[in-house]
Amino acid sequence: MKKEFKVIADLLPKNVRVLDVGCGDGSLMDLLVKEKNIEVRGLELVEENVKKCIYKGLSVIEGNAETELHQFPNQSFDFVVLSQTLQAFYNPEKVLKDLLRIGKSVIISIPNFGYWKVRTSLLLFGKMPVTKNLPNTWYDTPNLHMCTIKDLFDFCSEKNIRIDRAIGVNENSISEIKKSNLEIKNLFSKLGVFLLS
Repeated sequence: MKKEFKVIADLLPKNVRVLDVGCGDGSLMDLLVKEKNIEVRGLELVEENVKKCIYKGLSVIEGNAETELHQFPNQSFDFVVLSQTLQAFYNPEKVLKDLLRIGKSVIISIPNFGYWKVRTSLLLFGKMPVTKNLPNTWYDTPNLHMCTIKDLFDFCSEKNIRIDRAIGVNENSISEIKKSNLEIKNLFSKLGVFLLS
């Protein structure tokens, strides 16, 4: 299980309704059903992943979050989860507004382009880095809007989105991110997980 999924699961109380947007093969959904007794639904773009979810007995529909979130009623879920997908949308601000409309709270995770190894690779080698968390080259990456943990803090402040919790994730550790330690966590966290409302 990805450490990120454990962090997300720990942010969710038991017995709530969750929409997992961009649910992939359903790994997070499966974890939430089995360990937290959560009623979870998925929305997934890739047909092969939808089939994997259905094979696992998960409730998922095939669709594009960028164009189809308007179909979900306001506040129809307790939480909406978006795992490492925000940066792949053409209009991430619109998607985030829809997520906040659909869910009472939103959990998003982002790959941190401010991580020190990413910065160092760009500085020393002068080209976009390829890492475990960012495995694609510049020309075949799904990431359209590279952002850092600090960028997301600034965005939320500018758009009056409340950050209830922020967590930095690495292979061996997780740690709370606050305004007082934002610079250091932005430098040393591979992923950021945010609970928004």
